[in-house]
Amino acid sequence: MKLDTLKHGYGISSLPFAPPADYWPARVAEELARQHWSLADVHGRIDLAAWQGFLADLPRDPYVNRRWKRMSWLGLTPNGGVESLGECPMAQGGAFNDAESMADRLRYYAPLNDAFLARPDVKAFVQGWAALWGIAPGEPILMQITGVRGEGQVDPLQGQGIHADGCQALSIMVVNRDNVTGAENHLYTDKAGRSPVADATLAPGEVLHLRDDRVFHSVDGIRQLDETRPFERFIIIINSRFVDEFQNRILRRHFPDAVLYSGH
Repeated sequence: MKLDTLKHGYGISSLPFAPPADYWPARVAEELARQHWSLADVHGRIDLAAWQGFLADLPRDPYVNRRWKRMSWLGLTPNGGVESLGECPMAQGGAFNDAESMADRLRYYAPLNDAFLARPDVKAFVQGWAALWGIAPGEPILMQITGVRGEGQVDPLQGQGIHADGCQALSIMVVNRDNVTGAENHLYTDKAGRSPVADATLAPGEVLHLRDDRVFHSVDGIRQLDETRPFERFIIIINSRFVDEFQNRILRRHFPDAVLYSGH
């Protein structure tokens, strides 16, 4: 199945921030239940230009060449607010991450900018995302801003290929895509890629939701469209309910009272 880029005709000034209960169209939850993935658009929910303003101060990824990244562990408060849980490294076991630079390692990153996390539309996005997946207070949520920029071409997955992120709830939102060709997302029911499900090239403001324990994903390489100026593509990755035992051990060490996936 080939998915066309979603169309949008409204701006942030014309719609208020929605309460989490109706943040996503009803079809999104239905599609996740039926086919384990769904494509959505948040242009009317966020000030995308303001979010893009936080890309300039992203530090280089210390583990992966040609990538920039920040990440924070977040959680819902008992009254439904959003809070930062503090520092905990990212940890992906080799069963979920094939890249030598990332598999079975603890990776520490600078946190998301406080001003970014304080934005009402960022809080509403996290609350709406948690409501979609049924994430409760006490369950750690990992939110990342990550991406690539430069010249020539680059593999945005840095060798991971077709993979899963080691969780149940996963969503990917494109923040910007400038001077880029490629970067088409592919979904499969198997890691070998013999059973393709869908293909989608996301534009800024579009979100791909995945049941990461049911659907594998990959993304094509990125190439510079106009060779006279650099390219860049940055995304937000937000996920929770980790099935990766390595990550859960590290989460338990840093957040002793966290509600973690039990395998039942």
